[in-house]
Amino acid sequence: MSIPAPQLISQHSSFGGTVGFYRHHSEACNSEMKFSVYLPPQAKARSIPVLYWLAGLTCTEETFMIKAGAQQFAAQYGLILVAPDTSPRNTGIEDEDRDWDFGSGAGFYVDATQIPWSKHYQMYSYVVDELPALIAAHFPAQPERQGIFGHSMGGHGALVCALRNPQRYQSVSAFAPISAPIECAWGQKAFSGYLGSDSETWRDYDASELVLTQKLDMGRTILIDQGLSDRFLTEQQLLPEVFEQACAKVGQPLVLRRHQGYDHSYYFIATLIGDHIRHHAEVLVRSEAV
Repeated sequence: MSIPAPQLISQHSSFGGTVGFYRHHSEACNSEMKFSVYLPPQAKARSIPVLYWLAGLTCTEETFMIKAGAQQFAAQYGLILVAPDTSPRNTGIEDEDRDWDFGSGAGFYVDATQIPWSKHYQMYSYVVDELPALIAAHFPAQPERQGIFGHSMGGHGALVCALRNPQRYQSVSAFAPISAPIECAWGQKAFSGYLGSDSETWRDYDASELVLTQKLDMGRTILIDQGLSDRFLTEQQLLPEVFEQACAKVGQPLVLRRHQGYDHSYYFIATLIGDHIRHHAEVLVRSEAV
């Protein structure tokens, strides 16, 4: 069955390529969804690898493309960048917009099982299955060569997607991820609302639990950067040490870098985005091009 083409909302030239913003009807989320795509100049001539970015709480499909400064590095290495919105919007669910950390802008990249959220909030299936199929159908992407990364809630999503699908994602990294959501207030609120009160079902969306049984293929390394002036680190929302201990326990290669003076903002992301795209390019792009 053919996949309908997304509707182009706007397009902008950037580093020899284009940033496009799109909308389409999502079958997984049963609603309109938006996403952005950066096509580097290499995409004009051939199909190339694709790198998915999952943004954090309150962000949209625009945030990363506007703030991260990633396009110059994607153009250097020849990588398509794709950034979906962080949740469905305007679904009609009561109180959908009430909280900044649950509902709109806070899909947590899970497939909700609890009514009314389960009718629309299927972000895991959207990110892992539906969106990549659409990108493969309508953009010059190599679906067999894809990586995933993200920030905060999106860092949690990137780790979970990669660990649950090690053959689908060849590379993964994160900025200040929510590393052990079962153990923090953000995760407990989201998981109880979307998944219900049985905390055993939460383990499928907790990277620190998943890594104990789901190592990446071929011993590939996970890259994480964490700012030490991040207020959410001191508030015990991120818990990178829990993920670090879990990786050490099972021998999953991890590079966890801690940075003095950096916070949770996109100023931190923009400082290190080149390192992250290089980390992915070393796997996704032929070595002589990196």
